[in-house]
Amino acid sequence: MEKKINDFIIFCIELYKFKENLTGQETYELFEKYKIIDYLHDGYDMLHTQGEGWLMDDIDEYLRIRGYVSKV
Repeated sequence: MEKKINDFIIFCIELYKFKENLTGQETYELFEKYKIIDYLHDGYDMLHTQGEGWLMDDIDEYLRIRGYVSKV
């Protein structure tokens, strides 16, 4: 099960990287800083059933609530 969760987290990092025009390293650091990796890990059961657009909107909302301002 842990492999599936890790694959999902990588999938989300890659999607967000392209959406925000960031490097993989920048995206990973952003996800670490704002604890998105923990959020995706802990919420895997529900989150992995959602579509790509919904996931990106959810991550944007999660970041916005925590004070992050997108550079795009």
